[in-house]
Amino acid sequence: MVHRSNIVSALAAIIFCASPLAAAQPDPLDRQRLIAHFEMTNSWLADEVSHLSSAQLHFRPSPMSWNILDCVEHLTLAEPEYWALYQKSMKARATKEESPSEDIDRMWYGIDRTNRDKTVPSETPKSKYDDIAPALEAFESLRATMLSYIKTTQEDWRLHMIPEWSRDGYQWLLMISAHSQRHILQIREIKHSPGYPAS
Repeated sequence: MVHRSNIVSALAAIIFCASPLAAAQPDPLDRQRLIAHFEMTNSWLADEVSHLSSAQLHFRPSPMSWNILDCVEHLTLAEPEYWALYQKSMKARATKEESPSEDIDRMWYGIDRTNRDKTVPSETPKSKYDDIAPALEAFESLRATMLSYIKTTQEDWRLHMIPEWSRDGYQWLLMISAHSQRHILQIREIKHSPGYPAS
């Protein structure tokens, strides 16, 4: 004779295992798109700055504006904070809450520099680097960690929200890469500024 309690326990186990919150994994297309975007901005930044002279790296279009080294230093300061916030959100309980934001909004964030917010103090460059090599090394080191995670994680980033920003985990990761794209475009703007050194 099968006890009723055993049947209930078995049914509960089946329901739990079938639950989207328990068994969900990253969508393969989401993963593919994140990998492509991260790899694009990784190589794009290196292509833009790795060959520049000291004069080009230190050039400021105006006394109060950032130079190219500042842009890269900003990324080395901001991305660890963004990554830590993502990791914190993934440790929180999964949720069925849908993000009020759209993925395309994160893509446009990386392209459209019409609206520019003032950088918070913790992410403001402090002229830490005098050469591009150590700045790029710091940037690429964390990027390697994030890319390894994106390629292998079995956590569904759509089931976790970044409460401070009302975005799901996937959108937050996409924002990290799109944020670097914004500053790559800023670097390109500096290069087209009047007085930018030819070499």
